Amino acid sequence: MTQDQNEPVGGERRPLSRRTVLATMGALPVLTAAASVLGASEAAAATAVIDPSVRRQTIRGFGGMAHAAWAGDLTAAQRDTAFGAGEGRLGFSMLRIPVGENQSDWSRDLATAKRAVELGATVFASPWNPPAAMVETFTRGSQTNAKRLRYSSYAAYAQHLNAFSTYMRNNGVNLYGISVQNEPDYAHDWTWWTPTEMVRFLRENAGSINTRVIAPESFQYLKNMSDPILNDPAALANVDIIGAHLYGTPYSNFPYPLFQQKGAGKELWMTEVYHPNSSDSADLWPQALDVAEHMHRAMVEAEFQAYVWWYIRRSYGPMREDGQISKRGAMMAHFARFVRPGYVRIGATANPASNVYVSAYRGGDTIVIVAVNKGTSAVSQQFTLANTTASSASSWLTDASRNVAPQGTIPVSNGSLTVTLPARSVTTFVTTVGDGPSPTATPTVTPTGGPGTGPRVTYTMSTWNNGFTAAISITNTGTSAINGWTLAFALPSGQAITSGWNATYSPSSGQVSARNVDYNGTLAPGATIEIGFQATHTGNTAEPTAFTLNGVPCVVA
Repeated sequence: MTQDQNEPVGGERRPLSRRTVLATMGALPVLTAAASVLGASEAAAATAVIDPSVRRQTIRGFGGMAHAAWAGDLTAAQRDTAFGAGEGRLGFSMLRIPVGENQSDWSRDLATAKRAVELGATVFASPWNPPAAMVETFTRGSQTNAKRLRYSSYAAYAQHLNAFSTYMRNNGVNLYGISVQNEPDYAHDWTWWTPTEMVRFLRENAGSINTRVIAPESFQYLKNMSDPILNDPAALANVDIIGAHLYGTPYSNFPYPLFQQKGAGKELWMTEVYHPNSSDSADLWPQALDVAEHMHRAMVEAEFQAYVWWYIRRSYGPMREDGQISKRGAMMAHFARFVRPGYVRIGATANPASNVYVSAYRGGDTIVIVAVNKGTSAVSQQFTLANTTASSASSWLTDASRNVAPQGTIPVSNGSLTVTLPARSVTTFVTTVGDGPSPTATPTVTPTGGPGTGPRVTYTMSTWNNGFTAAISITNTGTSAINGWTLAFALPSGQAITSGWNATYSPSSGQVSARNVDYNGTLAPGATIEIGFQATHTGNTAEPTAFTLNGVPCVVA
């Protein structure tokens, strides 16, 4: 077992036996409008059908953990690299922070959390231990100093979590949710919880917590921790997010039929992992491709809505200690930069060829396809976009020598494109689509200056008992670029924005202005950008009825 200074458990924070469990787990892409002649080393794959009419989970985001006490704080530049979404950034839209057992420690991660919020990220928190006065020791097997929360302190512990949430809110960070306990079933160095104890706390005390509640965060997605919650209506009523970790979890255990059966209205998050280990460099290639496959399966087979790494900056993490993005980080960026909060995973042929993994997502008029080729040969892959029209696609590539490198734009013909996926590579494709008539249909043209000629806006809400998220797409329907933009709209009474992404919002209620950030200020003709926000409501879930972009009335789709 290795151990960093000021860090309770090393290797990294996992015993060697756990690491052993974890271990058991070329060329530019050529894009053409028609299928190419296969080279001697290029294999053909079955057509991957992308079907936007098949809607799966709504994506909350991708991110990592900041823990200044154990790993040191991120620098200002590293925060921008982590949470910025432009070229050379990770594009993280989620940040996990610890809930310190002592209030004197609560400011340690505040600067990083505040910057993450400014860049549009969702922040949530997990505790390792309650305050010491709430803890008692007991014997658990061979562990004579095991810790657990005293039952008589359950109510006080709920208020401790509330106090942390209030502290963060008073300092500019509205937590999206807070966990009951980090890894209650792998707690040799922190606080143990049995499934029975967790259910009891959720039933009797979690209802008083003033933000969304996350549980149980099992270290290995062990269903004996989460099944009792799903099977207890009173406990489930006080949980908003089923959280899980994936340390050594076999892919066969990724699906969760019971959640699909009983988790209506709840979210399903993967809140911590490193993969495949913490002993190798994050730049080891092609091993880093394992991260891309892991993320693919987490999205497609487990249907998680969030995927959150352990330390953001670490030798085995998405960002190296020098602040540069690693190969493992590039794998995450292929998802995080392009699949933004509020996007929905859509139908896609998941495994069109051996060692090829495909997933697809939609936000507004934007479709994102992430294609992983773990094979040692290039693959000719055709993508067909069902029931949509598209004119072009852009792509970004990571292989042995490049990290999320832009590869240009090509035309899409009759809803299809055929590409060469280089050996051992990941490629993300982004295209703008329209629904309805086929590409050969004659478009209806509205005379210049007539009604319906302004920028186009779509506004999609996802609501719960006292809050909601809004995903907004803005399309430039004009013939010239828009350089710098402000979208104005009126929030209905009782609604107030708590955080947002891909824009800055002011004020939080009433007549709101959403202004571009540094990486999306230019909106080319025909281009679409995605922004959004999280908000509270007091019962009124109406949508804004009108929008203007730089003072020009918008068409609301």
